[in-house]
Amino acid sequence: MKLDRRTFLKTSAAAALPAIVPSTVFGAEAPSNRVTMASIGVGNQGTNDLRGFLQDSRVQVVAVCDVMREGGGYWSGTVRGREVARKIVDEHYAKEAPSGTYKGCAAYELFEDVLGRSDIDAVEIAVPDHWHALLTVAAARAGKDIYCQKPLSLTIREGRAMVEAVTRYQRVFQCGSQQRSDRNFRRAAELVLNGRIGKLHTVRCGLPSGVPDYGRTASQCESAAPPDGFNYERWLGPAPWAPYCPARVGVNFRWVLDYSGGQLTDWGGHHPDCAQWGMGTELTGPVKIQNARAEWADHPVYNTATSYYFEAVYANGVKMIVSDRERGGVTFEGTDGWVWANRGRHDAHPKELLQSAITPGEIHLYESSNHFRNFIDCVLSRGPTVAPVEVAHRSITIAHLGNIAMRLGRDLNWDPAKECFVNDPQADRMLGRTMRSPWTV
Repeated sequence: MKLDRRTFLKTSAAAALPAIVPSTVFGAEAPSNRVTMASIGVGNQGTNDLRGFLQDSRVQVVAVCDVMREGGGYWSGTVRGREVARKIVDEHYAKEAPSGTYKGCAAYELFEDVLGRSDIDAVEIAVPDHWHALLTVAAARAGKDIYCQKPLSLTIREGRAMVEAVTRYQRVFQCGSQQRSDRNFRRAAELVLNGRIGKLHTVRCGLPSGVPDYGRTASQCESAAPPDGFNYERWLGPAPWAPYCPARVGVNFRWVLDYSGGQLTDWGGHHPDCAQWGMGTELTGPVKIQNARAEWADHPVYNTATSYYFEAVYANGVKMIVSDRERGGVTFEGTDGWVWANRGRHDAHPKELLQSAITPGEIHLYESSNHFRNFIDCVLSRGPTVAPVEVAHRSITIAHLGNIAMRLGRDLNWDPAKECFVNDPQADRMLGRTMRSPWTV
C-alpha cells in the first residue's frame, strides 16, 4: 500500500515527537525497557483488549487510533472511540504516577499517523474485518509486531496476503483467537491427538446463530449524515460505497457481507480453529465442502447467514460439521469415545478420559494461559505465538469456504495446497474482492 509524500511527511513529523514520561510513572520498569504499543480500532473489542494490555507491566500504551472520536453503536449501546480510549489509558497510568495525573497517550484518526511513529514497537488491530488485510500489510511493512483480532481476514486471498507480509517482514503476529489460551481446548485437543478416543472420524463445531442487535441500532436503517467526529468515508475504506446509517456501523457491522461474514466468520476463528488444533490439520484444510445450506437475514441492511450448516471433508476422511444447530463448542468423536470443549469447561466419554494424564513422551501442544501476555512474551523473545498468522489463515479459510458454498448452493472441491477450487472458475472468483479505489493490498 502506497503513502503519498504529504502523508509520509505528516507521519514522519509524528514520529519525531515520541511520548517522554518519567520512569516513576511506570514503577520499576522504565519506558525504554517496555514494549510500546498502539491500539488501532478502539470500538468494541479493541477497547476490551486495550484494558487487557494495560494490565501487563511490560507494556506502555502510547497511542490509540479510531475514525470515531466518541460515539455510540457499540456493545449494549455503549459509547466508545479514540477519546474514550485515550482517557482509559491516561487514567490507568495516572494511578501509578506520584502526581496522580498522566497525559502521555496520543489519539489519532488515521492509522498512517500511528505507523509513522518510529517509537512504537507493536500495534493491535481491532477494526472491522474489511480493514484487517490493509492494516496488517501496512503495519508489517512499517516494522511493527501485530496483534490482530479475529476473524483474520475478509477473504481467503486477503488472508494469504497477510501471511506473506508477516513472513516477509519477519514480524511477530498473534491472532485474537483467544480460545487457544484456554486450557480446556488445549486439553481436549491433546486427548484427541494422543489417541484417547481412538480413530477420529467426526468433529462438530457449534457456533451461534442470528444477527443479534448488539449495538441497539438495528432499527436505524434510514440514510443520514454521519455524526460529527466520525470519518465514515475512511470507515468504509476499501468496501463498496453505501449511505451511512447507524445500523451499518458500530458493533453490528459483522452482519453485512461487505464488511464481514456474519456469525460464521465471527466465530469461525474460534471453534473451527480449535478443531484443526485437535485434528492436526493447522497448516492445511479440507478437500471438499458439501451439503451446505443457510437461511439469510431478512433486513434492510443485514444480509449474512442467520442459520447455517456445511460439512468440511478432509483427505483422511475426517468430517468437520460446522453449524449453529450443533452443541456449542467443539466435539471430537472417535471410535472409542468423544471429547468436548467450550470456554471454561470440557467433558468426555468415557468419563475416565477426564483423568487421563498426558505423559512426557506424548504430544504436548503449545501452552498459553493469557493471550495478551503470550503476544508480549513473543515480541520480547521473537518466538512464535500460540495463534500465528498461517494457522489463523487456515482456520478462517474453513468459514470462508462455507460461506462461498452456501452462497453458491452447491458442493465444492478445494485444493488446500494451491488454495483454489478444483476446476471451478465461478467459485474461484469469490476467493477475493475488488477494493474501492485507492485501496489495494
